[in-house]
Amino acid sequence: MTMIMPLAPTVAQEDFLSLKDYSTEEIIDLLNLAIELKKPENKHLPLLKGKVLGMIFEKSSTRTRVSFEAGMLQLGGHAMFLSSQDTQLGRGETIADTARVLSGYLDGLMIRTFHQSAVEELAKFSSIPVINGLTDDYHPCQVLADLMTLIEHFGELKGRKLAYIGDGNNMANSLMIGAAKVGLDIAIAAPKGYEPQAEMVELAQVIAKDSGSVVTVTHDPVEAVKNSDAIYTDVWASMGQEAEAIKRLNDFEGFQVNAELVQHAKADYIFMHCLPAHREEEVTTDILEGPHSVIFQEAENRLHAQKAVLVTLMGD
Repeated sequence: MTMIMPLAPTVAQEDFLSLKDYSTEEIIDLLNLAIELKKPENKHLPLLKGKVLGMIFEKSSTRTRVSFEAGMLQLGGHAMFLSSQDTQLGRGETIADTARVLSGYLDGLMIRTFHQSAVEELAKFSSIPVINGLTDDYHPCQVLADLMTLIEHFGELKGRKLAYIGDGNNMANSLMIGAAKVGLDIAIAAPKGYEPQAEMVELAQVIAKDSGSVVTVTHDPVEAVKNSDAIYTDVWASMGQEAEAIKRLNDFEGFQVNAELVQHAKADYIFMHCLPAHREEEVTTDILEGPHSVIFQEAENRLHAQKAVLVTLMGD
């Protein structure tokens, strides 16, 4: 069995709250470790033997819960599901008190919630690593898996272009920052009124100046997709926005990823989606199931990318 060592000495961060907190070198280290951990001979390395990860869910999940739980098991540890409804968080206990109590029981915490401030407060009062499993602002675990998928297909990311079509949500925010960190060009196409937050765009563009990449925001999907190596989309109405679904269907007209739009990408483009997908809304089934789609490889990479984060933050 091939043995590899955790990369903790090369990563200065104690938590994984957003990719903006990580240097380019630290992100590359995580990606390299994820690629190593994906190799079949490294699937069950007991790098976290005896360690326990608490998983707090205020938003339901398929990929986040299963990948973290499976990842901890494969690493020799254990993951504990903690619904906010089944803990004192749902009955008014403060995040600060919860953080200090759980720090005495666990070796790490992952939280999937609404407000980024809740994740940051949890990290502030925890004496153990905290991992952002998703907030309304960021989805760093997904983007780490996305970057891993792009590396597997294209190798060097500099000089490549990623087009994101749809809502300027947490995925758009994290993709902009992640792309800028690794020197990947990114173009975001969103309808008017649905652009990423201005401060997120500005942050990504500042980062991009150092890495040499280009961050573009437009209202024209064709402009964004033109000469792209990868096309990415997400649902138009995210969790918590169900009441806006009908309005968004109208507002996002013309932003569907379909056979007509992808003709403007490079011939060997790949199609990406963080899932779950609403077929025939943000993307047509022929694209989702077509030969350019890598959505299930991308989904699997959540497991490997998160194992890299777990090993790096929680490993001895």
